Amino acid sequence: MTPAPPPDSPPARATTSLWRTGRLVALLIVAVFTAVYLLTLFDESAPFGGKHLALVRIEGVITDSRETIDELERYAKDPSVLGIVLRIDSPGGAVVPAQEIYETVNRLRADGKKVVVSMGTVAASGGYYIAAASDKIVASPGTMTGSIGVIMEIPNVEGLMKKVGVDSIVIKSGLHKDTGSPFRQMNPEERALLQSVLDDVHQQFIEAVAKGRGLEIVDVTRLADGRVFTGRQAKAAGLVDQLGDLRDAIHAAADLVHIEGEPEVVETQPRFSLKGLLQSKMFGNGVVGFPTGVRLEYRMAF
Repeated sequence: MTPAPPPDSPPARATTSLWRTGRLVALLIVAVFTAVYLLTLFDESAPFGGKHLALVRIEGVITDSRETIDELERYAKDPSVLGIVLRIDSPGGAVVPAQEIYETVNRLRADGKKVVVSMGTVAASGGYYIAAASDKIVASPGTMTGSIGVIMEIPNVEGLMKKVGVDSIVIKSGLHKDTGSPFRQMNPEERALLQSVLDDVHQQFIEAVAKGRGLEIVDVTRLADGRVFTGRQAKAAGLVDQLGDLRDAIHAAADLVHIEGEPEVVETQPRFSLKGLLQSKMFGNGVVGFPTGVRLEYRMAF
């Protein structure tokens, strides 16, 4: 049996050193995993405590409101977040998500949160609809905004179907159940029905802008023919409050909530997902897919 080396011998010192190194490595691994776990719980970039602003981004075509509303409501419950800067870079999108976000911004303001919108390259149609609910709108002079209107695009493939020899057989229980079918021409009565739907949704847009901006409905109606404005034109028309960039919007929000000096800004960092990787900015936060059926959109045509 080989006797153990003396405590101060080179082999003993080497064994002790290896044991200490192993313990240090284990502690480092535990620390790394702990840090990663904490980052999954707290993904905001601002420090804990204090009084600061939150930055929420709406980018791309608006097809879903869930993530934006969840983010807004989370900041609404945070007493350290005094105000929210909503960065909009979107040509608009589906009607209902834009309306839902608009109403969420209204609720936040009613609960005492200040909301300032910063317009990016484009904040038109549904993007402007959301902006109209804020306390203040800041746009760059060259921002494309406005486009107060509704659009419905229905593809018609009847000619193609005839060329390839394919017939579409429709069995329906109501006269207008297949209105908007891409497999046949639309008749005048159906067009009139859909036009009445668009007119009503358009009027909802006008009323939302008038309410949010404190304007008369007749004045908004004159601007609500779908035209696009630059940021400078929009300011002259009363649709925008101030010309400036994101930094200007942040400082405008800081002034509203009485934060002195350079404000701290918290922003939720997007988490990796395969769905998010496959989606381009063109499609926003919604589902990428082939458009089917009749869809009403507050969207700038492009």
